[in-house]
Formats: sequence, C-alpha cells, structure tokens
Amino acid sequence: QVQLVESGGGLVQAGGSLRLSCVASGIIFSLFDMGWYRQAPGKQRELVALFTSGGRTNYADSVKGRFTISRDNAKNTVYLQMNSLKPEDTAVYYCNAYYGRLQNYWGQGTQVTVSS
Repeated sequence: QVQLVESGGGLVQAGGSLRLSCVASGIIFSLFDMGWYRQAPGKQRELVALFTSGGRTNYADSVKGRFTISRDNAKNTVYLQMNSLKPEDTAVYYCNAYYGRLQNYWGQGTQVTVSS
C-alpha cells in the first residue's frame, strides 16, 4: 500500500519560514519524480516544485528564489523549504509521487497559512 505522509504545515507570519516533509512508503522512492503542489480556496491545484528521479528541479515562477525542494532517497523523504513566505502562499500543500500515469500518488495535504 502506497502512503505519502506530509508534515510541517502551520501558521506563520509573512516573511517567516516553514519546512514541509513528505515520507513515502510502498514505492521504490528513487524511481519516482517527487513534487509539491498547492491548492488555495477557489483555485486549481498548481505545481510548486518538482524534483525528478534524475536529479532535476523545477519551480513555479511565484516561488523561485524563496522555496527549495530537496529529497533524501535513503529516507524516502522529500522536503520543501519555504522562506520569505507571503500571504498568497496560503494553501493546502500536497506531496506527489509520479512514475507514469498508472503510478501517480498523492498525500493527504498539509495546511500552510501565512498571516499578513
């Protein structure tokens, strides 16, 4: 059974930092592209950051220079370091593991709220 368990969300003031973690089980973690997505109320889910199995990273323009994605294949964990947080970063953040259309898994989400 595949599980992705996120942690690290919470309430923070604008300008603050948070680090999200996602621990995966039931998959060969190193083979999967790992991503962080977010969904704000009334908006579509959007890609925040991606760390491919090949070692490439990709970021949404809105978070470049502020967020950093990393992964530890030995711990089956992907992280999202979020600095200089803004109120518009408020959303539910989801961890995603992708290895093709039939192996596309999501975590339950963790709430991040940034107060102004």
